[in-house]
Amino acid sequence: MPTTFTVLLWPVTGHESELHAYEDDVLRLVDEHRGRVLTRLRNVDGDADHPLETQIIEFADEAAFDSYMQDSRRQAMARRRDRCVARTQMWRVESA
Repeated sequence: MPTTFTVLLWPVTGHESELHAYEDDVLRLVDEHRGRVLTRLRNVDGDADHPLETQIIEFADEAAFDSYMQDSRRQAMARRRDRCVARTQMWRVESA
């Protein structure tokens, strides 16, 4: 059964373009783990209270998601992520 997530990302102040570049790179791995990025949106208002980026990502099942999370290439980017992502919120969703 597919597992779908909403992901909200806030940048470290001054590192907005780095957040986008990091996400460009890390999201390329999703397909290799039986997943797909359904939607990727960027905030154009510049309001720091709102997330800079919102994503909807679907994986074939929980095992596919776990595989993505454990990918050594993704884990190798952790320091890069820490430099540009201040806050993340993520939760499971389903179509209404």
